[in-house]
Amino acid sequence: MSLEYVLPRFDNTLGALLVGFAISATAFGMLTIQVFAYYRHFPQDKAAYKALAALIWSLSLVDQAFIGHGVYFYTITNYLDPLPLATGKPLWSLILQLTLGAVVGAIVKACFTLRVWRFSYRNWWLTGFLSLLVLAQLGTATVFTVKCFELPNIPRMISLKTLGSFSLGIGVVTDMSIAASLCFYLQKMRSSHSTADSMINTLIIYAVNTGLLTSTVSLSTLVLFNVMPTNFVFVCLYFVLSKLYAISFLATLNTRKIIRGRGTDPEGGKTASFSLVTESVRPSERMPIQVPMPTVREEILAGAVISFILLEYI
Repeated sequence: MSLEYVLPRFDNTLGALLVGFAISATAFGMLTIQVFAYYRHFPQDKAAYKALAALIWSLSLVDQAFIGHGVYFYTITNYLDPLPLATGKPLWSLILQLTLGAVVGAIVKACFTLRVWRFSYRNWWLTGFLSLLVLAQLGTATVFTVKCFELPNIPRMISLKTLGSFSLGIGVVTDMSIAASLCFYLQKMRSSHSTADSMINTLIIYAVNTGLLTSTVSLSTLVLFNVMPTNFVFVCLYFVLSKLYAISFLATLNTRKIIRGRGTDPEGGKTASFSLVTESVRPSERMPIQVPMPTVREEILAGAVISFILLEYI
């Protein structure tokens, strides 16, 4: 009896795994730095935020360990043996890595959806729609995981192209919808006060950059999966995608120090509002003040906007 199989190319299988592992390890290092900075700058932050940061880092650690196991299995354990790639079943660690990546992405998107709910003044229709998208992607990713365990070999992964594309497509739509919703409601909060508008502009830039980065990587993974479903090129990008979601969430927590002008903890004995007031009444040392001062009503409205942002910004 003769066995018929096509020998895979190492550049788009093992090579893609190695490249993805290297980039993912770098991203995990960046995530670790973000987590360290968060616990250092916000030691008195809410326990829920601390637990969430620890959970995301722990899941990312296990995710990276699964990637390392897959690379070791195909490059060391089966050194110069193409049969596991040609006729072997998909490796369990790489399959579970897909699920862990989906879980991390779902947690981060759920947190960003909560931010949309706050900035949209508790718009249940919008947040409900976004929540359904998050759950739909997590559900389809779970089904994809189960189907992968049933595959007889890696080349048969082409049979899951429709399901995988649907899951990745939902992820792209979710990222873009969350970013667009944040930008829309932040834009509606603009006022004539430069301090409030500057804060809103910064938040919009963060929202656009976060959504654009994850959407681009998700879309690239989707395209590569449809073009080359039988190799590991799309897996290379997916390795990095979950780390990007984790980094974006930790960056959101850490940038509160920049947005507010201070952390959630007392620093230097002055609050952001006190510093703003003292700086505004301090006489100029270079030239007389010629800029008209804002009216009391404008100050009150701007203060309300700033206070709302500082209270609701995760």
